[in-house]
This record gives sequence, structure tokens and C-alpha cells, in this order.
Amino acid sequence: MIKEFFEASIEFFSEMGMTGLGLLAFAESSFFPIPPDILLIAMSINTPQKALLFALICTTFSTLGGGLGYAIGKFGGRPIFHKFFRKHVHYLEKVENMYTKYGLWAVFAAAFTPIPYKVFTIASGIFSFNLMSFILASFIGRGARFFIIGMSLMFLGDRVKDYLELLILAAIAAIAVLVWLYYRRKKSMSGPEYECEKNRG
Repeated sequence: MIKEFFEASIEFFSEMGMTGLGLLAFAESSFFPIPPDILLIAMSINTPQKALLFALICTTFSTLGGGLGYAIGKFGGRPIFHKFFRKHVHYLEKVENMYTKYGLWAVFAAAFTPIPYKVFTIASGIFSFNLMSFILASFIGRGARFFIIGMSLMFLGDRVKDYLELLILAAIAAIAVLVWLYYRRKKSMSGPEYECEKNRG
């Protein structure tokens, strides 16, 4: 049943070409379970010279779809989340903790990584996360993810498709290190020794 739905959905969106790619990217960001990466990879393999255009379409419409998810969370609140995303309810507390600790970086991580992005878009509305920051983090995070896929396929062709997950994980690891270094530096600068030196100056 799930397999049939998956195959029928991909066929439906793929028949519409770039329009279908944009619609899938938009829908996945707020309510649809199938990620646009699958269609992005297939289209980029078939037409590698347009891979960056496909990545841009995914990025733009995924960010717009994230805006819809934000609105759902903002105006529907927790009840709508519990009604339509029962399988992801356990994520809500984790997302709230991530927002408390990392703020903007939590949205970026969700936009870039395989974490269900729609959970974060709706949660952003529920927690009234700054809208402009949300849009910026979504666009950068989604763009990084989709352009890594598009550029890899454009330059290396279909032989790289088996290593895309590894490339994305490597990029995630690199970003995680940068975030850790940023917060470590920020913490050290807000410590008592820094305040003491600051007061002397």
C-alpha cells in the first residue's frame, strides 16, 4: 500500500516536469511525506545541464512551503499538530528544546538534514519563531542540501547517486563542527574572564 502510494506520487509529480518538482518541494515542507530529493535526482540524471535550475526550484518552493507550515503552526497551534502528525508528536518536545538551545541553527539543521522538515516548519509557527529568521534559515539550509545534490549530479553524473547520502552526512558533520566552535567561542566570550577584561578596557 505504502509502496504503491509512493510510486504513484512520484509518477504523478514527474509527469509535470519542473512544475511537479516545485509542487512536490512545496508540499513536502508542510504536509506531504515524500521528499523532493528523489525527483530532483531523477531529473538531474536525465538532464544534468539543468541540475542547478532544478535545485533552485526545489529550494524556492520548499522555502515557500515552509511558510505554509509556519502558518499552520501559528494559527492551528498544537491541536492541529497532534491531529495530523500523530507519528511525529514525540518530535515536538525535542524541537522545542532545540529552539531553546540553538534558535536559528535548529531551523537550519532541519532544512539541511534528513530530519522531517515539516515538523520544524509547523513547530516554528507554534513557538512563534521569528519569521524572517525562519525564512532565511530555511532558504540557506534547503539550498545547501539541494545544490549539493544538483552540483554533484551535474559534474559527476549518475555514478555519484550512491554516494549522495554520504556527501550530505559529511557536510552535516562539517556544519555541526562549525556550530560547535561558534557556540564554544560565544560561551568563552561571555565568561567571567572575558567580562573582567572587558571591564578593564
